[in-house]
Amino acid sequence: MKRNENIVLLSKDHHFGLLCAWKINKGLKDGISPERIATFVKFYWENNQCKHFEEEERYLFPYIDNELTRQALAEHQQMREMVGVIINQHDTEVLALFAELLKRHIRYEERELFPYMEAHLSDATLEEIGRNLGASHHTERDDYNDPFWL
Repeated sequence: MKRNENIVLLSKDHHFGLLCAWKINKGLKDGISPERIATFVKFYWENNQCKHFEEEERYLFPYIDNELTRQALAEHQQMREMVGVIINQHDTEVLALFAELLKRHIRYEERELFPYMEAHLSDATLEEIGRNLGASHHTERDDYNDPFWL
């Protein structure tokens, strides 16, 4: 499905989120130490995912308050909490759960939430969202220096 041009930046971020989940799972499958994977998660969180969540919560979600946006917000909070556990405990189960939740969350937003918002927000509102995102959107960092997934 073609994404509305005003929120396409968020969809592009989702590609990197899916890649993050894949890297975590690949590391776990290959027996990489949970400490190494947790260090990557911390990097990815601080440089990408945290900023992405903030942009969605600031520029997109305030326009619709319903069960769809509440689910997305609840998942954001759940992942914030999981990152704290990952950073402090390096738990392989939490790493796997985080990767799965991140993947499911992105697919939820792309397949359900974003199409709903595109259908229910006016063109003027979508353009406002696009202007706001365009003015402050972060650039994904893909320069992590320990490519354990290769």
